Amino acid sequence: MSIEFLITSFIVVVAPGTGVIYTLSCGLSRGARASVAAALGCTAGILPHVTAAILGLAALLHTSALAFQVFKVLGLAYLLYLAWTTLRDEETLSVEARDDRHSAGKIAVRGFLINILNPKLSIFFLAFLPQFVPADAALPLLRMSGLSAVFMAMTFVVFVGYGVFAAALRRHVITRPAVMVWLRRAFAGAFAGLGLKLALAER
Repeated sequence: MSIEFLITSFIVVVAPGTGVIYTLSCGLSRGARASVAAALGCTAGILPHVTAAILGLAALLHTSALAFQVFKVLGLAYLLYLAWTTLRDEETLSVEARDDRHSAGKIAVRGFLINILNPKLSIFFLAFLPQFVPADAALPLLRMSGLSAVFMAMTFVVFVGYGVFAAALRRHVITRPAVMVWLRRAFAGAFAGLGLKLALAER
């Protein structure tokens, strides 16, 4: 495994995107445990994309306009749904105790859906992973699987770091009503903006 792969992967993972924003939102609104659930869900949502890239299925999204548009519309709809629910849910930013098992599962599923409904991820991995597999590699599929596992592990660790940091600021932020209102608006706007970015994306 090359240092170039690790550096490139880290830059990609650290860059703010839908998963990062969702994990930060969960950390601020529900605490560290929720942010871990969000990170786990977002990381799990990568698995179908890397599997598709390894098996060559991502090429379908690259060549089929219909398949790409279907995934893009579904992803856009879900991001707009998240924006709407974030904006109107006044109970989310609260320091009260919650049913962690129920909410953690729901949070993880949302994170999973955020990533699995993004068609750009499959195309990214289709272009990204082969660059780090030598042409003379004895077991190229195994090599790509190993690189994918490292990328996913890095994603989970970085996202948990984002979430725990946000959770550490939680009580200092959400005890101020005005800040709570602007946080909801900011996260809702971020989800809507990412949805617009996805809507404008080309194959």
